[in-house]
Amino acid sequence: MTKQYGSAGRRAFLAGSAALGTAGLAGCTGLIGGEEEDDEGENVFNQIGSGRAGRGQPGGTPMSELPALEGELHIYSGRNEFLVGTLISSLEDIYDDFSVEGPRYADSSYLANQIAQAGSATDADVFFTVDSAALGEVASEGLSKSLSDDVLEMVPAEFRTDQWVGTSGRIRTVPYNSDALSESDMPTSIDAYADFEGDLGWAPSYGSCQSFVTAMRLLEGEDATREWLQSVVDNGITAYNDELAVCQAIEDGEIDAGFTNHYYIQRVRESTSDPAIETAFTEGDAGATFDVAGATVLENTSNPDLAENFVRHLLSAEVQEFFAVETFEYPLIPEGEPVGELPSVDELDVPDIDPAELSDLQPTLDLMRSIDGISI
Repeated sequence: MTKQYGSAGRRAFLAGSAALGTAGLAGCTGLIGGEEEDDEGENVFNQIGSGRAGRGQPGGTPMSELPALEGELHIYSGRNEFLVGTLISSLEDIYDDFSVEGPRYADSSYLANQIAQAGSATDADVFFTVDSAALGEVASEGLSKSLSDDVLEMVPAEFRTDQWVGTSGRIRTVPYNSDALSESDMPTSIDAYADFEGDLGWAPSYGSCQSFVTAMRLLEGEDATREWLQSVVDNGITAYNDELAVCQAIEDGEIDAGFTNHYYIQRVRESTSDPAIETAFTEGDAGATFDVAGATVLENTSNPDLAENFVRHLLSAEVQEFFAVETFEYPLIPEGEPVGELPSVDELDVPDIDPAELSDLQPTLDLMRSIDGISI
């Protein structure tokens, strides 16, 4: 896969949020199992990652070096069951004395509001979600515990606060068809795509696309964002229902390029033996926004040690590799590597933006709806 990313290096940044950014990824089956052995007599869990060519043993802290999970945990999950249900049930299989009540799956903002409304009466021990803005909302209400230093230090400082840690990440990209375009054809500024010579696609009704427009609005202002949106619409950008469909259309040659999160590109590439879809990156602007999923321990949990140990397990070598090979996200531990020939987290040139502000979608929706040709 072609690499294209900024030479300026990574800026200091705090990872952002995406309300619906991971809906519709590949299923979470086959790489995590319980104590059962496979046909060759090896523990299935220990083979995580072996299904991706060229990947060795995952780096980081293995579960064998962590305290065992013991007790019952109440988890509120703003991550789709389709994505993390197997992960959670597999941890229950691994640890005989560990069980999860529920989990309760729902939209991240809805669950954050439920936790805030319940206050100290919430039955949640851990809030595990795709939306770091929702984690920040719960923390700002004084409902999150400060995490231990050993947990916080498992990920770089830009992916955590004292109350929550990021568990996986994704970056905005510009996928393109390599039969129609070359790397040199791809601008490194999102503004340049307003006058791009080629057929573009996007999914304006999709949450991750709306978060991208929100980032542009915050970084460049409403007037400049309106002008950019109007330009891409006037130039005939094609709308799709979701970003996986955008990437598939690029692979099929229906359009030349588009705007999506990076993991949809990886999913399409995994489905064909000779993919035509490649990845380009913009530099330091809204087109390169980096988002994280994460977890926090609730202040009034009845089992704080177990809750924090669960978060610790989300940052284990095995689970971080799960996020890489099954959901195609970026692992956030320093030893983790994304699937595909992608730049490391350290090499990404991302904008400096407050993640809490990305949850302010209403002005973005109002702006997008005011433009003829955008239907959301």
